[in-house]
Amino acid sequence: MMFEFKARDRTGKIHDGQLEATSSGAVVKTLRDRGLMPLSVNQKKASALQRELKIPGFGGKIKQKEMALFSRQLATMVNSGLTLIRSLGILEDQSENPMLKQVVVDVRSKVEQGVSLSVAMESHPKAFSTLYVSMVRAGEVGGALDETLNRLADTLESQARLRSQIKSAMAYPVVVLNLIVFIVLAMLIFVVPIFEKMYADLGGTLPVPTQVLINISRFITSKWWLIGAVIVGLVVGFKRWKATEEGRRRWDSMKLKFPVFGKLTQKVSISRFARTFAVLSRTGVPVLQALDIVAQTAGNAVVSDAVLDVQASVKRGESLAAPLQRHDVFPPMVTQMMSVGEETGALDAMLSKVADFYDREVDDTVAALTSLIEPILIVVMGVVVGGILISLYLPMFNIANLIQSG
Repeated sequence: MMFEFKARDRTGKIHDGQLEATSSGAVVKTLRDRGLMPLSVNQKKASALQRELKIPGFGGKIKQKEMALFSRQLATMVNSGLTLIRSLGILEDQSENPMLKQVVVDVRSKVEQGVSLSVAMESHPKAFSTLYVSMVRAGEVGGALDETLNRLADTLESQARLRSQIKSAMAYPVVVLNLIVFIVLAMLIFVVPIFEKMYADLGGTLPVPTQVLINISRFITSKWWLIGAVIVGLVVGFKRWKATEEGRRRWDSMKLKFPVFGKLTQKVSISRFARTFAVLSRTGVPVLQALDIVAQTAGNAVVSDAVLDVQASVKRGESLAAPLQRHDVFPPMVTQMMSVGEETGALDAMLSKVADFYDREVDDTVAALTSLIEPILIVVMGVVVGGILISLYLPMFNIANLIQSG
């Protein structure tokens, strides 16, 4: 909620402005912390335009980069000796994302009431993941909150960088693919009917490719509503199926088997697994709890099942690396390095090396895919558009032959 306030400073000067907070009491507290005497605090009413523009489902989002910056700034301030409440107040004031600002306001309010930072963060799962909360809790227990927050920032930055690289590499192919679809639909809807009318006036039998193209154009222009309904139905059905436990497991398993893209998915999943497990191990989170968190944040059901299998084996007294050998999603190199890490007591270091290695593998795979997909899409565009044009102009050759023979 947004509040408008008026306050007097120690010199008697009147200040007015706006603050976002959970209650008027929180605004009063903030003003007093700043050395101001509150004169009036009133909740600001949203204008009609603002209410209309607030569309459900499109209210805002907290990016990983913003969470990484928040973590690093909080770590710096805590390390400098500032109290946690004052540090959160500073972050609240300088936050540019309204959604993150509201979260920080609520977290600060709970901490002021005596709640621990990890418990306060736990009530905002969209901003603070299970991994984040668990690491903060471990940092609080171990007395190394600033170091833990820095590690969280490193982890979030690595994840954001990896995701950004994949999105950037896939941007061009997606744009070209959409352009191909747009051009083909435009020709089928607007160009083909013109040729159809012209050939109907001339009479005669059309070549098979031309007739097939005209039939497709007729179907799209007359049954567009049916095509749209089928596409929407397939998309909604697929999303609902994927939302089920069985559907998610099957889809994640299928993604690992896709040609070329399957290997990329596997490398991304292993990198995330190794990076998360390494950070949790280095922070001091108990192994069984760390494995549970890694399973939740793996991003792939096949990897999650493998991690849960490891967790069950560890409960029986087995090692970490041995159970992973039963799962094909983990290459021998990963299990061998984990085994060496267990034997030498440097599991976190070995896992970090595995994550770094697979991050580089993902970079190389994405670069190779980009260089491979671009020419393929250009060829596909040429073949599709060229095929349509040839099909449209085939009857022209027959007309020319008739004129010559006549």
